[in-house]
Amino acid sequence: MTIAIVGAGLGGLALARVLRVNGIDAVVYEREPSRDARGQGGMLDLHSGTGQRALREAGLIDQFWAIARREGQDLRLLEPDGTLLLQEDTPDDAPLERPEVDRADLRNLLLDSLPEHTVRWGHAVEYAEHGLLHFTDGSSATHHLLVGADGANSRVRALLTDARPAHTGHNLVELGISDIDRTHPDLAKMVGRGNYWVLGDGRSLSAQRNGDGRVRIYLSFYTAEDWFTTSGIPFDDPTAARARLIELFTGWDARFTALIAACDDTILPRSITALPVGLTWPPSSDVTLLGDAAHLMPPVGQGANMALLDGALLGLALATHPDGLPAAVREYEREMFARTSAAGRQSALIHDILTSPDAGRKMLAFFQPG
Repeated sequence: MTIAIVGAGLGGLALARVLRVNGIDAVVYEREPSRDARGQGGMLDLHSGTGQRALREAGLIDQFWAIARREGQDLRLLEPDGTLLLQEDTPDDAPLERPEVDRADLRNLLLDSLPEHTVRWGHAVEYAEHGLLHFTDGSSATHHLLVGADGANSRVRALLTDARPAHTGHNLVELGISDIDRTHPDLAKMVGRGNYWVLGDGRSLSAQRNGDGRVRIYLSFYTAEDWFTTSGIPFDDPTAARARLIELFTGWDARFTALIAACDDTILPRSITALPVGLTWPPSSDVTLLGDAAHLMPPVGQGANMALLDGALLGLALATHPDGLPAAVREYEREMFARTSAAGRQSALIHDILTSPDAGRKMLAFFQPG
């Protein structure tokens, strides 16, 4: 039985690891030329019942505790005028319900748990067929089971559904401040050890402490899909782009615009897309999907956790039904559809809160119901 996994992200690697633990080999095809070919993004909060569960099934939970940041669970929620709505500081003995971990560290943990030959780097899929993968270099590979773990723009998804990601009305600009404790100690103290979130009317600013001393700052605008081209922000000129972004936060407390002014020249605009909530497809005996390829959601803390658990549970299903691929895939998809539909509805709810005029107060109610 040949299992081909397209995509060496968290979900695909979790699947390969759980299969390995259960004595089953798989091949992971990844388009990037090496594990260090590009940055892997910021911090993730791994939830006890999903992401952490997946790492337990993978036999990696102790190694995860060694790289997790308990203090990353800290949260500060504010309004644009500087009003503090919520401050949660994590005690040293608090349970690790949602610790933060650097995405690159977590990916490396999974990669290091696999034999080197498991991941075939530099294999970009041009198109997929049932039983056959075609790569952009002209080569191909056969398989008995194909798992699309290839993200939002999955090449495998087309074998199962014609659904495509659609713009959510959310446009994001990522910036950052390196070595903030040394370069801007006053701003470092303001942001704290974890997540700092300011919610306004159609805009938001979040700052996230990373384990390497960098604070990543995300500016969110709930606008039309073409906003990046119509906003007048010159993203190819970092100094002018920062000045224009600061103008868009006129009227906000000066501490918040000071965060933007302190950012370096790395400015990344991103349009946020999502697949339809509750997406399913007819069963296939030799193809399935996991992670963003199956259920791309707004980035509100669910995606990585769902992807990791997808990979772990698919691996367990395949280990339980080693001679019955269709039964294993049906078992996995039945659970995955129900679980990720619920997560998708919650993500959509949070997205709706963030677009509301009184987003800060509504989010406070979400965090502290009743």
